[in-house]
Amino acid sequence: MITTDWHEELRALTKAGAHYGHPTSRWNPKMHPYIFRQKKGIHVIDLVQTVRLLSEACQFLTVAASKGKQFLWIGTKKQASKAVMEHAKNAKCHFVNKKWLGGMLTNWPTVRRRIWKLQGLEARERNGYMELLPKKEASMKRKQLARLRKYLGGMRHMTRLPDVVVLIGQKEEITALQECAKLGIPTVCIVDTDCNPDLAYIPIPANDDSTASIGCISERLAGAIRRGYFLRNGKRNRLQAKMKHNKDPLVEVAI
Repeated sequence: MITTDWHEELRALTKAGAHYGHPTSRWNPKMHPYIFRQKKGIHVIDLVQTVRLLSEACQFLTVAASKGKQFLWIGTKKQASKAVMEHAKNAKCHFVNKKWLGGMLTNWPTVRRRIWKLQGLEARERNGYMELLPKKEASMKRKQLARLRKYLGGMRHMTRLPDVVVLIGQKEEITALQECAKLGIPTVCIVDTDCNPDLAYIPIPANDDSTASIGCISERLAGAIRRGYFLRNGKRNRLQAKMKHNKDPLVEVAI
């Protein structure tokens, strides 16, 4: 996490409204351990549990990133779309923030071919090939490119299935969550009071309908991933420096 001070984290999450749950009539009983109380017909999330699990999730992501793992962020609802794109890019991760197309993970070979198609069309656009086509054909190619960018643009550099998936909005991304479960991909997921925490590898109980709440938690998750990559790069640089320092000059001359 960006800071290890629990009091600061509690203040930040409270300010972001992360403790506001859904009406008591819409709750999932499995969220009971993460609910602090009811107030005016609304469940209030226990932010102490949120901070604990957020810290656990950040530690997990940092370790995974330090080992060179690949991450995919998923969040397609309006409140999450912008935050998912921004924080995934900042952490150098893949993302889907417009619409989850069924089979994007379980039918990966087909999706990979569509990504190749996207890359090919983008290359043609860059080298001016589109300008040489008849007007009607060029228009069709541009529409196809726009559609592929919309749904697969955040995955254009993905060459294999992700090692870890970060999900924002369990209800909306249930299909993606089921695909992760089928493939054994661990998930870090924000779960509101109407969600099932058992479906996520690490659930983070919090308000998943508030832009501020989503942004606050996403910032910390992205920071944990960046820290892991920084540790990995630092370790690699130290190893290269050590190898260079210990290089046998006689061997170098012989080569």
